Amino acid sequence: MSKFISGESRDQSTLFPESLEDYVSEDNTVRVIDVFIEELNLAELGFKGLTLKSTGRPKYHPATLLKLYLYGYLNRIQSSRRLETECQRNIELMWLLGKLAPDFKTIADFRKDNGDGIKNVCKTFVEVCRRLNMFEKPVVAIDGSKFKASNNKGNNFTPSKVKFHIDRVEKNIERYLELLDEADKEQANVTKIKATKERLADFRSQLKKLHEIKEQVEAHPDKQISTTDPDSRLMKTQGFTRVVSYNVQSAVDTKHHLIVAHEVTNVPDRGQLASMTKLAQKALRKEDIRVLADKGYFSQPDIKDTIDLGAEPIMPKTDTSSSEKKGIFNRSLFKYDANKDIYLCPAGNELQNRMQVFEQGKYLDVYFNHIACRDCKIRSQCTNSKKDPRRIRRWVHEILTEEMLQKLKNEPELMLHRKQTVEHPFGTIKLWMGATHLLTRGLKSVGTEISLHVLAYNFRRMITIMGVNGLSKAIRVALP
Repeated sequence: MSKFISGESRDQSTLFPESLEDYVSEDNTVRVIDVFIEELNLAELGFKGLTLKSTGRPKYHPATLLKLYLYGYLNRIQSSRRLETECQRNIELMWLLGKLAPDFKTIADFRKDNGDGIKNVCKTFVEVCRRLNMFEKPVVAIDGSKFKASNNKGNNFTPSKVKFHIDRVEKNIERYLELLDEADKEQANVTKIKATKERLADFRSQLKKLHEIKEQVEAHPDKQISTTDPDSRLMKTQGFTRVVSYNVQSAVDTKHHLIVAHEVTNVPDRGQLASMTKLAQKALRKEDIRVLADKGYFSQPDIKDTIDLGAEPIMPKTDTSSSEKKGIFNRSLFKYDANKDIYLCPAGNELQNRMQVFEQGKYLDVYFNHIACRDCKIRSQCTNSKKDPRRIRRWVHEILTEEMLQKLKNEPELMLHRKQTVEHPFGTIKLWMGATHLLTRGLKSVGTEISLHVLAYNFRRMITIMGVNGLSKAIRVALP
């Protein structure tokens, strides 16, 4: 054993006890956590528990529990019970918390009761990054990612799923009724008949519950319910996979990959562009920002709302035309002439602007030419109607999307840049979360949990960029 490195004896006593300071290096992450939390005005940020009562047992200061959570999320320790254990054995936490060891209930209640404060701390750190000139290029990439909710897929019900279960249970009831009839004819033993009746009663009870769930599903605006986490929804992920989850939206800075703004939703990406742009503008304190998004966000009214905010959206267009499936010319083959305000069809005929309609919340100009369509030799390739001409609808603000698509055509690398930017934070956070993803339930609680993850992610990015000592100094300057 003499050739190996040897440790100290467990029975070795020391004349002067070692201090915790000796175990925490100067570039340890806990030092910058301590600096950041101590510089915050927790009362202004909305934290509870800062007012002390004259009687009763003293309580933990919110700063203590906030330090604990930030340390935990930075080190992939999100569970309140695991944080309780770490407080009792982790030397870094002993240094950070002054050897305090709150129980798991106190730790969990702090996260539950201080959601607004935690979200404000996350926003404050983004503001610190802004003051440190981390967002010089006003370009952000927006995307949404599905985070698995604390709700099993079996506890989510849609109309088709409820119908399937009701049909299955009704068939089982019919089968057990037939078994009872056979048992009566054959004069089976009492035990077998009793077991069959009990099973039949169970199926009838299930059927009653399923009919109650069916009423709830039909009454729900989204036509689906989740029994464990009512706010979670069954959503599409990659391919045809569906997972009960939340859709977390984020706006990420393209230079340093810092999350500028985020929001937890239970709806698809479409329709979220303007709202996320507004959050990003507020965080960056700039209106003239460029916003990169994928085709899942393409919505003409949403694009106009984003432009009206002063931003510049860039994204590809989705081709939703069903013309090719019908065996007729795709709409993209009809070319618009802005000078004449007409469309040229594949046969070379002009379709004039004949009328305006209001459909799906948009004003649309309708272009067609009765005479040209009637006499056209390739009419069968253009429309399946025997009487009506082919009609082309054009949004009154179509020029906005055309200009946007032209910019994307001139800079095709933007979509690759978007993918490399916005998917990095999601991948990192999900890796930290592990297989279970979300631990809390409900939009409000999940929003708090995601804010802690975003804060930890941004914190880690800034430590990587500036180092512990550099970030500590910068925080003291940015938060006087």
